[in-house]
Amino acid sequence: MNKVTLIATATFGLEMVVRHELQALGFAITKGAEGRIEFEATMEDIPKANLWLRSADRLLLKMGEFEALSFDELFEKTKALPWEDLITVDGKFTVNGKAVKSKLGSIRACQAIVKKAVVERLKEIYKVEWFDETGPEYTIQIAMHNDVALLTVDTSGPGLHKRGYREKWGDAPLKETLAAALVLLSFWDRDRILIDPMCGSGTILIEAAMIARNMAPGLLRQFASERWPAIDSEAWSRERRAAREAFNTEGRLKIFGYDIDESCISASRLNARNAGVENDIIFEQKDIKDLWIDKQYGIIISNPPYGKRMSDFKEINEINISIHKTFKKKKGWSVFILTADELFPDYFKRAAPDRVRKLFNGKIKVNYYQYHGEKPPDKP
Repeated sequence: MNKVTLIATATFGLEMVVRHELQALGFAITKGAEGRIEFEATMEDIPKANLWLRSADRLLLKMGEFEALSFDELFEKTKALPWEDLITVDGKFTVNGKAVKSKLGSIRACQAIVKKAVVERLKEIYKVEWFDETGPEYTIQIAMHNDVALLTVDTSGPGLHKRGYREKWGDAPLKETLAAALVLLSFWDRDRILIDPMCGSGTILIEAAMIARNMAPGLLRQFASERWPAIDSEAWSRERRAAREAFNTEGRLKIFGYDIDESCISASRLNARNAGVENDIIFEQKDIKDLWIDKQYGIIISNPPYGKRMSDFKEINEINISIHKTFKKKKGWSVFILTADELFPDYFKRAAPDRVRKLFNGKIKVNYYQYHGEKPPDKP
């Protein structure tokens, strides 16, 4: 089972970002669909992908995909898959699932059928009638869509947004995976100034610093597949060692975070310290109305208050007006704003957005407004 197909799942709108990440890691994309990107790999590639993917939600191991118009068909085709190549005789496994536009619309029934089929397969292979389930854990997922069953096993465990550095956050925290995508979709690089004037718990800036330092986002956490005998433990050790050696410690970063709430600044500093980038970001308590920009070129990436964080309409008005006043004449500044407020372009009148990406922050529909500033002159 060394040659495998892996699936990186992605939040709606971020599929292309994840695709580019996978290609940069050297993987060959075989198939793309809404919410997922499939690619060729080996079992030993699972550590590398889990450690390095910044914008993907999870990494799944594809076991099979087939049409299933009846529960009998689902059972037989599931049983025919080589589950023993992955699940050990003492393995503990659960089955999760979802069903959309399929005759087999009862997801509970689908989960039960898949569970039974895998058990029956393993009984025959291992010549046992009872499984202790004291060994490695496996989470099987069945996704029924248009009568096609996709069977996968989750290699990540907790979602990839759980980097392990964030202890404190605000009322509506931005997922680390989305924050990383916002940075990757911007023009920012490690030589340019980056500001988040409403930084909350600092997630956007921390992810930016980790990108600039070439820090593997998954290095601080553990993954479900680390206990799988099907993956040589040396592969995990080798990839973690390579990730540590990949740190780029050269130069100073110009990253600044501000927030009106002192507790947010304290949380940002703590999270940055946990991530190992506390020396790369300057956090300061400051109201956006008091923000003064004296540099000609730079980048602003921010997720202003909205939804659960929105106290009232007046506050949002003041924030939007402040962004406009501060950056309306700063044509060398590129402005990237993630917000659910569809009226934002009516306030920021420097120009029409160069691009608007429709995304989701959790279950909230948001727009990523992108205003491209003038490019700084080339360095001599």
